Amino acid sequence: WGGGGRGMRVIRSADELESLVIEGQREAASALGKDEVYLEKMIERARHIEVQVLGDSHGNIVHLFERDCSVQRRNQKVIERAPAAFMKDDERAKLCASAIKIAESVNYSNAGTVEFLMDVDTGKYYFIEVNPRIQVEHTVTEQVTGIDLVKAQILIADGEEIGSKRSGVPKQKNIKLNGFALQCRITTENPEDNFVPDYGRITAYRGATGFGIRLDGGTAYSGAVINRYYDSMLEKITAWAPDPEQAVKRMGRALREFRIRGLATNLNFLENLINHPTFLDGTYTTRFIDQTPELFNFKPRKDRATKLLNFISEITVNGNKEVKGRRLPIESPLPKTPSPINTAIPEGTRDIFERLGAEGFAKWMLDQKKLLITDTTMRDAHQSLLATRMRSYDMVKIAPAYAHSMSGLLSLECWGGATFDVAMRFLNESPWERIRAIRKQAPNILTQMLLRSSNGVGYTNYPDNVIKYFIEKSADAGVDIFRVFDSLNWVENMRVAMDVVIDSGKICEGTICYTGDIDDPDRAKYNLKYYVDMAKSLEKAGAHILGLKDMAGLLKPAAATRLISALKDEVGIPIHFHTHDTSGISAASVFAAAAAGVDAADAAMDSFSGLTSQPNLGSIVAALKGGPRDTGLDNATIRRLSDYWELVRRQYMAFESDIRAGASEVYLHEMPGGQFTNLKEQARGMGLEERWHEVAKAYADVNRMFGDIVKVTPSSKVVGDMAIMMVSGNLTPEDIENPNKDIAFPASVVSLFKGELGQTHGGFPPELQKKILKGEKPLTERPGLSLPPADLEQHREDAKEASEAEVGDLDLASYLMYPKVYAEFAKTREKFGPISHLPTNVYFYGMVPFQEIMVDLEAGKTLVIRCQAISDVHDDGTVEVFYELNGQPRVIKVKKNDATVAIKENKKAESGNSNHIGAPLPGMISNMAIKVGQKITTGDLLLSIEAMKMETTLHAEKDGIISEILVASGDQVDAKDLLVIIKDK
Repeated sequence: WGGGGRGMRVIRSADELESLVIEGQREAASALGKDEVYLEKMIERARHIEVQVLGDSHGNIVHLFERDCSVQRRNQKVIERAPAAFMKDDERAKLCASAIKIAESVNYSNAGTVEFLMDVDTGKYYFIEVNPRIQVEHTVTEQVTGIDLVKAQILIADGEEIGSKRSGVPKQKNIKLNGFALQCRITTENPEDNFVPDYGRITAYRGATGFGIRLDGGTAYSGAVINRYYDSMLEKITAWAPDPEQAVKRMGRALREFRIRGLATNLNFLENLINHPTFLDGTYTTRFIDQTPELFNFKPRKDRATKLLNFISEITVNGNKEVKGRRLPIESPLPKTPSPINTAIPEGTRDIFERLGAEGFAKWMLDQKKLLITDTTMRDAHQSLLATRMRSYDMVKIAPAYAHSMSGLLSLECWGGATFDVAMRFLNESPWERIRAIRKQAPNILTQMLLRSSNGVGYTNYPDNVIKYFIEKSADAGVDIFRVFDSLNWVENMRVAMDVVIDSGKICEGTICYTGDIDDPDRAKYNLKYYVDMAKSLEKAGAHILGLKDMAGLLKPAAATRLISALKDEVGIPIHFHTHDTSGISAASVFAAAAAGVDAADAAMDSFSGLTSQPNLGSIVAALKGGPRDTGLDNATIRRLSDYWELVRRQYMAFESDIRAGASEVYLHEMPGGQFTNLKEQARGMGLEERWHEVAKAYADVNRMFGDIVKVTPSSKVVGDMAIMMVSGNLTPEDIENPNKDIAFPASVVSLFKGELGQTHGGFPPELQKKILKGEKPLTERPGLSLPPADLEQHREDAKEASEAEVGDLDLASYLMYPKVYAEFAKTREKFGPISHLPTNVYFYGMVPFQEIMVDLEAGKTLVIRCQAISDVHDDGTVEVFYELNGQPRVIKVKKNDATVAIKENKKAESGNSNHIGAPLPGMISNMAIKVGQKITTGDLLLSIEAMKMETTLHAEKDGIISEILVASGDQVDAKDLLVIIKDK
């Protein structure tokens, strides 16, 4: 019963009837002034069934069978099915006869619906009401009877008789069911907001098509404005099939085909509903939605096309900050991949490795007479020439050509080193997607990565379990050869990484970093015995291949002959030689090494070779052709691939350095090739371009002061930090070594001398170490031993919170290496979608009117995007970019950065003013460790600046009080910008 506005009550027994009715009358009289209550039959598990009827003015009444309207929300029908899939023929006949009887009792005419509730437990049904009109769900009945109800209604109202040809409605005996139909209403009701109707502009609208699909549209279209008073139904969709199961499948396909962007819809809810087991087996009742909370567990829609259009529009209107102020690429054709020579992919080194295993493959290498070649174009070449900015798009496109025509390569070096963080930080793409895509497109060639042992692909030490986790995920993702090195050549620091690689079944290339000059008696610290002893240690540690990494290109031809000959005599594993061409003569060292018996060497494709990159692959192949170390590679094929890479390189003109020739100066400063261009660019940004040779000399001075250390990431970063500091601060080696002159050393220098990067051969200079550490005791053991194991699942939760997204295993591996970088990348990925699939010219420079591109999202899913026009700036500061997306119009609005507003000029630090803290280099403020009014003492951390894969920390050089802070975390600063003002205590 119900009374007094208190809602329905349940009477379970006759004993309760009198007392509850009296109570209800009292409530009703008090609330409404009338003591009326109403009693109804209660059905706890009910189905809602409707019978469509049609009567004419001549006394004819027919039924068009039933509709199952049981799927409801708050008494509102969500899905209709015709006929009811659960109902048997005799039940159907009985129900429809009841509907006809009710209609006949009142001489009903025209269209109407007789509604019943059916008790699931007893099978009995109960009359509810008659709706004397055509209802919106009439179309589902039309699909299974073939009768046009709207037309029939009009003609019958005009006097036509049922059974006549003109009416289109046959006599009852000739009305037949044909198959099954399912109908859904697509609305703006947001299931994630309690089905509150959304409103706004529809930015994109695409319906479904196909056999068995009927659409009855409203007024929705691309660009339509839906206001808060508009009927929330956008489209009514009906799917027909010969059986209920096929009808559901067709509906599911149609729902997935819909694209409605700009406001919320119930599409994801409908998909969940029709795919739920209870719906599929037909056991639902009218309370199905209310009793099924899992219907509201929605898989987020990717909406990749809209996200990509938003990104393209942002770049088109406001530019990409990565190329802002840099050189534009020269006008040239877009890179076109060469057609495969062979239709079938030939056997390659990965096939051999999978057949023989790691140890068997190493023996296979030793048995080869030819010089095996690794192509570094996809990793070290662009890292050394283009600040690591090459995108996965350009690598993956050419990978199939390598698979078909360069199967004779030893490996493709395509991952690790600086490429990992740069991919996320500057290119907005996943390094994991890169390695997996290359692995897929070149399945027959070994892939190779550079691993900094206990530093992983980062610049600090990580707990052992983090390194283990990262390597295992890298192996699973597709890395075959792990070139493992330590920045100080400390084998003990390499053991954890090497063991994990070996246990994973992959190829471990234990690597020696070459420094100094074994032919120079003044550099006896790194003599021939040193390298031979280290090689034996690596072999004993289980390395399958011995890597010789000449990161600065210091190994001269004569020294290469001596060193390779000695190593071949002393170790029984193959030797893989890597060098850089900074000096301009590294090819001669490769030939000397080849003559001495080296098993493999690195080279870069012709158009990416030379200077700080690797020597020229095509030239090496040509020079060895026909001789005892013939590589077996084809020069014509190499030229075709190089032509592709040449056009690729032109797109990255913004990142080219101004190095035009080899430099013998490398033998003075000994900078790694990958660092040389970055450090020179950094010096230019600080206004030290004219003092570059001073920076180079300071680099050499720092190396000498630090005890002549191995210089490779991250130890080379430490030397570079100190060299820049010395030149920018006009400090001499005497100043640094003077025990009475207080110096605020960079954090990286303190970390090095503390032993956090490991131990250097011969140790650090004691007096300088004492000055730098200021009494702090250095580590003497492997750094990883002092680091507790990381709680990986807690880090996963931290990553989820920081990125505001779900964190898979590979995401976690990224976060473990670079927490802040990963979090920002994840947010960008969620905002702009799969940016890595965009062509490179569009990624950096956007689109122009009438330009058309094709974006392959995955197999069978390609977007055709055509930029139609770009509007002027509107009064609200926005610009509209007009597109065709797969033939459908789309408009994206972008807020234009106001170019008319004066650009804020940061104050500059006054030269010689000890109270002014200026930026030593351009970059981004990554951390603020101080606040206004804080008392500081000499050496206190003030802030950190992040730039060019380096983080520089600024420390107080005097006691005082923070008077003013002019920047905040995230601000971009230029060299010499005033950051902090200190006042004396």
